[in-house]
Order: sequence, then structure tokens, then C-alpha cells
Amino acid sequence: MKSTLAQRIVAEGLGTAFLLAAVVGSGVMAAKLSGGNGALALLCNTLPTGAILAVLILTFGPVSGAHFNPAVSIASALRGELPPRAAAVYIAAQIAGAIAGVWAAHAMFDLPVWQISLTVRTGPGQWLAEGVATFGLLLTILGCAARTPSALPYAVGLYITSAYWFTASTSFANPAVTIARALSNTFAGIAPANVAAFIAAQLAGMIAAVALGRWLWRS
Repeated sequence: MKSTLAQRIVAEGLGTAFLLAAVVGSGVMAAKLSGGNGALALLCNTLPTGAILAVLILTFGPVSGAHFNPAVSIASALRGELPPRAAAVYIAAQIAGAIAGVWAAHAMFDLPVWQISLTVRTGPGQWLAEGVATFGLLLTILGCAARTPSALPYAVGLYITSAYWFTASTSFANPAVTIARALSNTFAGIAPANVAAFIAAQLAGMIAAVALGRWLWRS
């Protein structure tokens, strides 16, 4: 039975909320427990993020497709798989869910709910990293969807786990995640002034992946 638009919106918002709660919450916990060891903190932030992605895609994929990412929804619209109006609603739900997830993480750790990040993430290397991270993420999704759809949840989780470490930006690869993390002055934060360039790089990576994907995995 096909899900209604309302069901899909709730799935996208709730899934993105849990994703951000995991990203920010694990970052707070990692900073508390790592004793100032940056590599250990990053590892402790990475593993829950990759794990929750696989779980969320398995849980909400049958309902909404489990995008949890405006770049994925825009790519689906460009490929004719999602009507533009539905894509716009998906994106609104993702951004709202992402912000709710950040606030929930703050509340769980008894931190001020409203925060603005002071963490500067900028420069050509960071922007290139975001383009590469999003390009690889979209190729992972498109390739698995075309040939091995049952592997997609695990492939996405593993890709993000890896990309945390091989990209200079720690692989945000998601405009909703980027916006929401600007509202958290924690280990996972990004200064609001740096958000626009990150999103531009992410969208550029997404467009490149869609173009290449059409050639690599022709129907």
C-alpha cells in the first residue's frame, strides 16, 4: 500500500530529527568522554552517525524513501522520481526535523536549547570536501538503488562513516544537517557564516552525481 504524503512528511521529519539527535548528541558525549583526544572524539561521533543512518533508512525507507537530505530530494526531482511540489515539502520537513533533533540533543544533555555555533569551517579545502562528500553519497545511493537496493541502508551508513575521516569537512553532505548544526555550539557545530558555501558545494556535488549517474546506470 502506497504511503500518503502526510505519512511521508512525518517519516522524513522524524527520520531527520533522529539523525541530527545522533550527530549532535554523540558529539556532546564524545567531547565529554574523550578527555580532549580529538581523534577519539571524532571516532565516537562517527560510529553512531553511520549506525543510525542504516537503522533509519531500514525503518523509514518503505514509507518515504528515507531521503533525510534536501540534496537527495532534489536529485530525485531532477530524475523525475519525485514531483517538485513533493520534493519541496520533503525539504521543509527535513529542515524542521533537523532543527528539532538538534534541540532534542541539547535538552537531553541539559544544554541551552537555543545556541549559535562559533566553529569556523571554511576555505577551499572544506568546500571541495563537501562537494566530494555529497558527490560520493549520491553515487552510492544511485548505484545501490539501480543494482542492489537491499544493500542501500548499509552502504549509506558505511559511506558516511568513511567520509567522516577522508574529507576535511567531516562530510556534512546534507543541507538540512548543515543548517541545523549551525544552531549547536558543540563538537558538531558550524558557524552560520559558513553555511551558504557548504550548501553550494553540496548542491554542486549532487548535480555532478546525477549527471554521471544517468550515464553509469542507464535503464
